[in-house]
Amino acid sequence: MAVIAIINRKGGSGKSTLATHIAGYLASRGDEVMLGDVDRQQSSSMWLALRPRDRPKIHGWNHDARNFARPPAGTKHVVLDTPAGFQGLGLMKVALYADAILVPTTSSLFDRDAAAEGIKELRTLPRVSAAKCQIACVGLRIDARTRNGDVLEGWAEKLGVPYLGAIRQLQLYQRCVEQGLSLFDFPREKFSPYLQEWAKTTAWVDDLLSRPQPESRDLVRVTHRTLPEAEPAIGAGPTGTHGGDTPRPAVTPSLAEGIPTFLRKLMPQLYK
Repeated sequence: MAVIAIINRKGGSGKSTLATHIAGYLASRGDEVMLGDVDRQQSSSMWLALRPRDRPKIHGWNHDARNFARPPAGTKHVVLDTPAGFQGLGLMKVALYADAILVPTTSSLFDRDAAAEGIKELRTLPRVSAAKCQIACVGLRIDARTRNGDVLEGWAEKLGVPYLGAIRQLQLYQRCVEQGLSLFDFPREKFSPYLQEWAKTTAWVDDLLSRPQPESRDLVRVTHRTLPEAEPAIGAGPTGTHGGDTPRPAVTPSLAEGIPTFLRKLMPQLYK
């Protein structure tokens, strides 16, 4: 299973357009894919509700950013659409499970600044800093042949983030949104010039999926122990176990290296 999160703190950066098209591309490959919508606006969920039944199936998954948990067992691939202003504990939870993060941005100074701040925070998180989660940038609503395309490419190079090219703003994308479709739902020859703009992004996704993905992304493990009889827990039964007869699970840090102390303290909260 591969989990791809679409993240940018700036609203209106094109996260939902990118998320629905990545999900559409995976479905067009014949992969089982789930589109998770962590955004309060539920744009990707609305898109999915409009999707025609005769198109490749994409499963839906709604989740609140604060209560985000691991994707359902048995899921093949997951694409996550996230809200504006996404940071802190919510961002950390998503990064615990993501194999890759795509950052859509425009050439706007405000978009670039928000994206740079988000990337800076992401690089402090364990899976990203340990190179277990990749980050790449995609330019949206930009013509690659213009100066704006050059500006964004130079910006990404300065940040040390792979740049996957620019995708123009077209009315075609609005029509796709209104029908629950992506460009990958149509015959390739019909939209070949536009699909060329997606070539670097889809190649990056293909490369990600070609790599073996870990079965588990846990940074903690759950073990079971029985509390000593001499020191029973509050409310424990005579056997010294929680509830009197059932061992109480204890969450302990894994042996993964490089986990900051503050993250270890948050582990029990992350896995509620």
